Amino acid sequence: MRALKRDSAGRYYVLAAPANAIAVFGADGARTGQIPAPNSQTSKIVFAEDIDLDASGRLLVADRGANAVKIFKVDGSLESTIPVSAPTSLASLSDDEFAVASLRADRLVTIYNGQGKMIRSFGDPHDMSSSAELNRYINHGRLSSDPSGFIYFAFTYLPEATIRKYDRFGYAAYEISLPHSDTESRRAVLAPSVDISALARRNQASEIKPVINAFGVDPASQELWAAMGDELSRFDKDGRLVATYRTAAQDGTRLEPSAILIEPNRILLAVDPLGVYEFARPDKQRLAPVATPHP
Repeated sequence: MRALKRDSAGRYYVLAAPANAIAVFGADGARTGQIPAPNSQTSKIVFAEDIDLDASGRLLVADRGANAVKIFKVDGSLESTIPVSAPTSLASLSDDEFAVASLRADRLVTIYNGQGKMIRSFGDPHDMSSSAELNRYINHGRLSSDPSGFIYFAFTYLPEATIRKYDRFGYAAYEISLPHSDTESRRAVLAPSVDISALARRNQASEIKPVINAFGVDPASQELWAAMGDELSRFDKDGRLVATYRTAAQDGTRLEPSAILIEPNRILLAVDPLGVYEFARPDKQRLAPVATPHP
């Protein structure tokens, strides 16, 4: 599982392997279809990395395999294909614009309009290695947005768990940076003396687990929830840490989400390959009154 989104009608859109179709589910959890339609000859997805929904219900797909962002209408038909080199994540914005992250871009975030014109780019990447290839790898990240127009970029592989919040024009609102249990070993991998070609031969770089494996934004409060393994941290709209939780199934199985969806009274965690888990929001729960037994 790669992404989980919900539209205003209560339908859920799930991006999962083999990443050439987005499954659509009703509010009751029953599958109702997919985008694009099976055996469609006019609209194909080669390899999707991320999805988002805009305010009108259109589906935006970062199709890395096709070097494009594809926009589908509410009925599932393809509306447009916008060339973007190696898009890895995206987030819809107002005014028919959207933000894209790409491994081929020099900045972290690039804004496009619906006609495919690049509007602006912003966000300085971290320069932590003498290898340009490794620097691109560690600056891989995922995007989210909120109805107020703020854009969130979570670095996937930086040694410290790092998330930045920007306004739509690229002015930074905050940067969250938290140490990770594997920080020192990750820094060793990024040391200038490390031979990136040797790392590639051993496939070590690709085996580094994500520091931030998923994050989601509350559209109402701008609170941010980030998962680092099975540790779920909640931050207020100004980036201050509010609380930290552990996520587990009822049988005690640790859950490390790959996507998070924040709803008014619950949190949905997509866990690959187990499925989607529903949790009551701990910040919304109230203690129930204790019943007094009758004789």
